[in-house]
Amino acid sequence: MSNFFQSTVWLICPLFLFIATSCNADEEKNNIQTIRENIQYLKTLELGDLSDVEVVLDDVFDIFDALLIEKNVSVATGYQQKMTRAPAVTNVVTAMDIEAIGATDLDEVLETIPGLHVARRNYGYNQIYTMRGIYNDFNPQILMLINNIPITVLSTGNRGTIWGGMPVNNIAHIEIIRGPGSAVYGTNAFAGVINVITKTNKDIKGTEVGARVGSFSTEDAWLLHGDTWLGFDVAVALEYHDTNGQRERIEADAQTVFDNLFNTHASLAPGSVNLQRHNLDARIDLSKDHWQFRAGYQGRHNWGVGAGDAQALDPIGRFQADRFNIDLTYHNPKITENWDITAQMSFFDSIDNLDDSNQVLFPPGAFGGSYPEGYIGNPSISENIIRFDLSGIYSGIDDHLLRVGIGYNLADVYKVTHIANFGIDPNTLEELPPGSPLIDASDTPYAFLPEKSRRNSYLFLQDSWQFAPDWEFTAGLRYDDYSDFGNRMSPRLALVWKTAPDLTTKLLYGDAFRAPVLSELYNVNNPVALGNPNLKPEVINTTELVFDYQITPTLNLATNLFYYDWRDRIIYQPDPVTDTFTATNAGEQRGYGIEWEGRWKATKNFSLLLNYAVQHATDEQDREVPNAPGQEAYLRADWLVIPNWYLDTQINWIADRTRTFGDPRPAIDDDTTLDITLRYKDIRQGRWNFAFGIRNILDADTREPSQGPDSFGLISIPNDLPLAGRNYFLELRYRF
Repeated sequence: MSNFFQSTVWLICPLFLFIATSCNADEEKNNIQTIRENIQYLKTLELGDLSDVEVVLDDVFDIFDALLIEKNVSVATGYQQKMTRAPAVTNVVTAMDIEAIGATDLDEVLETIPGLHVARRNYGYNQIYTMRGIYNDFNPQILMLINNIPITVLSTGNRGTIWGGMPVNNIAHIEIIRGPGSAVYGTNAFAGVINVITKTNKDIKGTEVGARVGSFSTEDAWLLHGDTWLGFDVAVALEYHDTNGQRERIEADAQTVFDNLFNTHASLAPGSVNLQRHNLDARIDLSKDHWQFRAGYQGRHNWGVGAGDAQALDPIGRFQADRFNIDLTYHNPKITENWDITAQMSFFDSIDNLDDSNQVLFPPGAFGGSYPEGYIGNPSISENIIRFDLSGIYSGIDDHLLRVGIGYNLADVYKVTHIANFGIDPNTLEELPPGSPLIDASDTPYAFLPEKSRRNSYLFLQDSWQFAPDWEFTAGLRYDDYSDFGNRMSPRLALVWKTAPDLTTKLLYGDAFRAPVLSELYNVNNPVALGNPNLKPEVINTTELVFDYQITPTLNLATNLFYYDWRDRIIYQPDPVTDTFTATNAGEQRGYGIEWEGRWKATKNFSLLLNYAVQHATDEQDREVPNAPGQEAYLRADWLVIPNWYLDTQINWIADRTRTFGDPRPAIDDDTTLDITLRYKDIRQGRWNFAFGIRNILDADTREPSQGPDSFGLISIPNDLPLAGRNYFLELRYRF
């Protein structure tokens, strides 16, 4: 019977496709959606694998029709549901979107999201995912997941000091929450959540090889393979990236400031930023019946330090990071009549260290020549985290869908290396004099960070109650208990109203928190920032009002208004005795704004996506929050110029970034960039795929703000952090 039904699907699918492609634009969306719903219904009958049918649909309808179809999302609640019904402000970016815009790295994709800007810090040009005016150098207020599992490190609370980007060829889709998510995910799901879902056998179905070359001596290559082996669905991905990085120039740096003070010439500025990379990503996915095993490796070698950790150019320093992850998941959607159960165990290990070189914070001859070899600090951190999670969805109560869960996390910073020619000598217990040789303070009280661990256990409860045909109320509560600072409750409330057949209204409230990380709690012997073991978590309360209006079958508009109150913000305040700064819970921030998004299929072969966001945020002294964009706009146009040839155009506008209070420099210029991608796709055979892209085609001088004045009123990099000018890539893919 199963083979009969599958054969029937294959027989009627071409008819559905013919009807859909023959109908006008007003009918097209409904026909496509009907086909999708029929496939979903057939799946519920457990007839076997129908993913090939969906692949055919994707190939034929392509990006213009995909724009019309409402996507499912799981990041908001832990289970799949329509985006319009999700109790959060969400976005989904598919592999088709990624291909259309010609993105080569995750950051290029995230820049297309309303109200999300990918800023840069001086050290390695590490990403700062800025949402709604929430801007922080280490960026711990954004939680990133890969396949629903956090990749947060304990030492800094972000994706690691040496993140180095993420390739996109093996990404199936990305789910994003703009706003709080602690009721589901706990700490760090503060201003937003980014969940990257990698491809499985059903997404790949065969073998794809690809290569890309581009500006800055960039070379990429990848291999994706999906098949069935001994009854297992198998997916394998291997991605390689090597680049010299853009070489925009820094005119003056922190050492320039000291040269002016000491009348020396040690600075390496003017000079170019140091952004070379050598990346290797490998993943394997095995699944059978209710079990799924995944393993991954992200290697980041020959990693240049950007404009330098201390804002002084360092063309020599090279870092490396090796990240390993494994997870085993058991998911049974029908373990009983009313229970859907998921159990998961995962392990993540991150090792950040030097790549056979010294990190020269200040160059040879620094500080009046007292450091002839340079001011050198060679840190490294190794840490891991083990997670156990058990959750269940109960549907046995009419009009209610309950989700409950418990979990336990053990994070351990198990190795810290501290080698430097400054600080305390652990042998003499005295301050190292200038010009000293490198001293190893590892495994002593004088290392910059002690080796510590943190245990976290949690439980949560969530109820989605459809109390009327067009109304749904979601209430959730998560309780987290930490071994080092106590506990925290995270509630959420959401009311979703199908106001009209084409209009959905949401009223959302969420409470989120961010636990202080080890560097904030325990940093010692750091010449700039010291930890404070008495810190409390940061807390944010967010209220949102959302309208999603399907004006016509080819035009959708969505509007989100938000307000938040951020308390106990961790900031570094100057020590009255020393020249250092100490972490305190002395900060506050309030913000409000609006995010707007429109999607329009103008013709059968032309579509537009436009979003605009404006926000205003002030700190505890009622001063405007610096560096974060006050306005952002993004426009994307997709056009099937002639059969098989697609042209994608993107315009990105970033505006109204203010300086730090007391910064005398002129206002930060607004940035506008224009990108185009021309792609050939052999739709019928589905084998060849060729693309040519130009980024920043107008060669605009775009920059990210550098740090403002220090405690002495000095500015280390006065002309900000320059971004890449016009650059190109050429790409070829082949499927077999």
